[in-house]
Amino acid sequence: MFNTLKNALKTPEIRKKILWTVLLLVIFRLGCYITIPMVDIVKLQSTMNSYTNSVTGLINMISGGAFSRLSIFAMSITPYISASIVIQLLGMVIPALERLTKEGGEEGRKKIDRYTKLVSLLLALIEGLGIYLSYKNSGIFVEDSALTGFVVVLSLIAGTSLLIWIGDKISSKGIGNGISMLIFAGIVSSMPQAVTSIASLAFQDGKFNTLGLITAILMALGALVLVVAVIFVQQAERRVPVQYSKRVVGRRMVGAQNTHIPIKPAMASVLPIIFASAFMSFPGMIISLFVRDIETKTGFLRVLYNFSMATSSSAVGWQYTIINAIVYVLLILGFTYFYTYATFNPAEVANNIKQNGGFIPGIRAGKPTADYLSSVLSKILLFGGLFLSAIAILPMLARVSGLNTAFGGTSILIVVGVAIELGEQLQSQLVMRHYKGFLEK
Repeated sequence: MFNTLKNALKTPEIRKKILWTVLLLVIFRLGCYITIPMVDIVKLQSTMNSYTNSVTGLINMISGGAFSRLSIFAMSITPYISASIVIQLLGMVIPALERLTKEGGEEGRKKIDRYTKLVSLLLALIEGLGIYLSYKNSGIFVEDSALTGFVVVLSLIAGTSLLIWIGDKISSKGIGNGISMLIFAGIVSSMPQAVTSIASLAFQDGKFNTLGLITAILMALGALVLVVAVIFVQQAERRVPVQYSKRVVGRRMVGAQNTHIPIKPAMASVLPIIFASAFMSFPGMIISLFVRDIETKTGFLRVLYNFSMATSSSAVGWQYTIINAIVYVLLILGFTYFYTYATFNPAEVANNIKQNGGFIPGIRAGKPTADYLSSVLSKILLFGGLFLSAIAILPMLARVSGLNTAFGGTSILIVVGVAIELGEQLQSQLVMRHYKGFLEK
C-alpha cells in the first residue's frame, strides 16, 4: 500500500488526481463545521446527545460528526446511498430498467446515474423534513415558523447535493470511488478523538489507573485483531474453476482457457449492517417522533421503543439488548443473502458460462452449474453474514458489560474496505499509465 502510494506520488498525472481529491475532501471537512441557519448553537449540543439513536449515530459517523453539529452536510451522502440501493432493487423488478442497466452501455449508465440523483433529491427532501420535524419541539431553532422549516430543509438538501457533486468530481477527476472516499474521510476524521478517548482510560481524575491502562491496551489489541480479521475476510475469495473449450470467434480459432469465478464472503460489504440497523431503529424513531416523553410511559409502545433502541443504548435493560441482538443478527444474515443474490445471480452466471462454451470441471453446464454456484455461494455467505453480525453486535455486548467502545467494528470495516479499494485503484492507474507509455514509445 505504501509503495503504491509512493509510486503514485512520483507520477505527475496521478499526483494531480491525488491533490485534487485532497482539495475536495478538505472542502467536505470545512462544510461539516458550517451550521445550517436558524439554529441556536448553545442548545444544539445537549439536544443532540438526548436524540441520538443507532441510525443517527451511523449517519453522524459517516458524516464525520456533521450530524451532531447539524451542519449543511448533516445528512451526508446517505440519501444517495439509499437511492442507489432503490435503483438496484427496482432494476430487478422493472424490465425496462433492467435492460437499461445491462444493455444500455455508457448512455444507459448516464441515465441510471441521472435517475439515482433524482431519487436522491426526493429522499433528501423526505429525510430533511424528518430531521426538522424531529427537532422542531426541542428548542434548537431560533423561531417556530414555516420559513424556518423551509430554510432548514433547503439547507440540508443543498448540502447533500453539494456532496454528491464532490463525489462525482472525485470519481471523474480524482482517484475514483468518490462516495466511498467521502465516507472514508468522515470516519477517519473521528479516529483521533477515539484514540484520545482510549488513552484517557489510563488517567482518571488526574491519577494513573492501572486497570484503565490494561483496558486501553486490550481495546487497542482488540481493534488491531479486528483490522486483521477484516482484511482477511475482505481479501478472501473462493475461486470456482471454469474451463473454456476451443471455439471460433470471427475468422479465428480461440484456444482453450482456464479461469475462475471469484466469490467473496463479504460481497455485500457493510450494506447488510446499514439495512438491519435502519430496520431495527425505525420503530423507535417513529414512536419518539409522535409520542412525547416516551421514556416515562408504560405499555406496548414503551416495550417496542426499548426493543428498538437497544441497538444503540444499554439504558433500556440487558433483556432488551439480548433479544435485540438476536433479531439484529438474523436481519444481517437475511440482508447479506438478499443483497448478494441481487447482485450475483447464479442462474445468469451459469447461462453466460454455457453460452461462451465454458463449464465447471465435474459439473454439467446449465442448471447443474447454477445449483452448484448457489450451493457454494450460500455456504460462503453464511460465514460472511456471521462475521458481519459479530462486528455489528460487538459494541452492543461491550455496552452491556459496562464498556463503551470509542469506535465500533462497522467503522473499521468501512475504513479498511475503502483503503483496500483505494490501493487497488492506484495500482490499476499505475499499470494503465505504464501500458500507455509503452504504446507511445
